[in-house]
Amino acid sequence: MYKLLVLDLDGTLTNSQKKITQKTKEALLKAQENGVKIVLASGRPTYGIVPLADELNLDARGGYILSYNGGEIIDWKTKDLLHARLLDPQVIPYLYDCANRNDLAIITYQDEYIITEKPDDIYVHKEAFLNKMKIKKVDNFLSFVDFPVAKCLITGDPEQLVILEKEMNEHLKGSMGVYRSEPFFLELVPNGIDKAQSLSILLDKLGMTANEMIACGDGFNDLSMIRFAGLGVAMANAQLAVKEQADFITLSNEEDGVAHVIEQFLL
Repeated sequence: MYKLLVLDLDGTLTNSQKKITQKTKEALLKAQENGVKIVLASGRPTYGIVPLADELNLDARGGYILSYNGGEIIDWKTKDLLHARLLDPQVIPYLYDCANRNDLAIITYQDEYIITEKPDDIYVHKEAFLNKMKIKKVDNFLSFVDFPVAKCLITGDPEQLVILEKEMNEHLKGSMGVYRSEPFFLELVPNGIDKAQSLSILLDKLGMTANEMIACGDGFNDLSMIRFAGLGVAMANAQLAVKEQADFITLSNEEDGVAHVIEQFLL
């Protein structure tokens, strides 16, 4: 019997309007009434996941937020931080230099704010809109960022980021994660950040096994958890490589694919 339902957000839980449909919401509330725990697992910062967690009553039902692709795990009922991986502060000047010499925006997150020197960048606005966060302009990113950082993001035109991604990976030689979550977003995260690895830590804390878990996703950063789960589910709108690794392909995020999974396997 499945006891844990892990959901990617964009392209999975939410539709193209970045909203949870009424049918999917009702199915998730019913699953929780039946004792299923929900985990919202996303590359978004924690603040960007909170509105969806609250909409699904994860605070009352005892669900979890897995943010920054697994960089942080929070018990949303108690608000306890169960797991955290942070960037090495010594690498941040290099990341800043990479963005600066290519005239690209670099951002990080602090509470409800996106921190950047380039508040007018169109891709920074995309990230702010996606996470419902405010943009805070700072005069000097390096001077301002004197707090623990879970993730930075470099934004820019896809053609530039393809080149920069290759250059940074060669320079860093696997010491941290550099990959594009969207053509215009270059993620900069601690080494080994991975949804499956973080879910393994959460399962240990909950006394559960991967066989008791369903994981639903659509993107490459969902592959590890789809392979890891007892039931790995790809959305109909998922990348082909993700579908090929899944145990089950559900309907698309526009067709209440998550509700379909709940009806098939949990209710």
